[in-house]
Amino acid sequence: MKEILDAGLLQAYLLKQQLAGIFAERLLPLLTLQSYEPGETVCSKGDPSSTLYVLVKGKLKIYTTSAEGRTLIISFKTPLELIGDVEYIQKTELLNTVEAVSPVHMIAIPYRWLDQYAKDHPPLLHFLLEIITEKFYRKSNFLSLNLMHPVDVRLASYLLSISYDESDPQFTGQLNTINLVDTANFIGTSYRHLNRVLRRFSQEGLTERRPGAILVKDRQGLSALASRNIYE
Repeated sequence: MKEILDAGLLQAYLLKQQLAGIFAERLLPLLTLQSYEPGETVCSKGDPSSTLYVLVKGKLKIYTTSAEGRTLIISFKTPLELIGDVEYIQKTELLNTVEAVSPVHMIAIPYRWLDQYAKDHPPLLHFLLEIITEKFYRKSNFLSLNLMHPVDVRLASYLLSISYDESDPQFTGQLNTINLVDTANFIGTSYRHLNRVLRRFSQEGLTERRPGAILVKDRQGLSALASRNIYE
């Protein structure tokens, strides 16, 4: 993580996302802007939660890990999104691990400043309510859509989520083959079936399998197959 010491950029994000009026005036000088590189962990499941993050640029992956070491991806997040909101309200440790998929910028606000200057600030409370209820809605919608779509559509949507960031056209990622078991678990299929679909994608020129990675070759083809991204 790096702190971005650019007051102008921070102000630009506040204006672009219409956040200036959400935070109490006394809170604004205490906001910091942070950057994360792809693959960098923002926060880890089980750690103490002390900061509210506002995602203003980039894409995040939210996942949890079982006691046996198995990883379950929960969702991908793009702006505008909050990290640490549920934990702030519930006063709990971090529920999930958050990792940057693409270059990420986030506004950070320690809980102690929220408690001191904005605990009873109506615009912030309304904002938190909107974001948290939207999360529950998307989760319910995701569970329905994930079951209704065939595996090739789910995989195409997943590949688009992990490999591209609409807010950063220069970013193109790749799916490491070591994560295929986690991918199969996330989209709700078997590892064997996933490999069959990947072979077909390769034959159709949509993807290319290389040692250690799967590359997206035809983004438009995957987008047409996915129709819409069901994981964002």
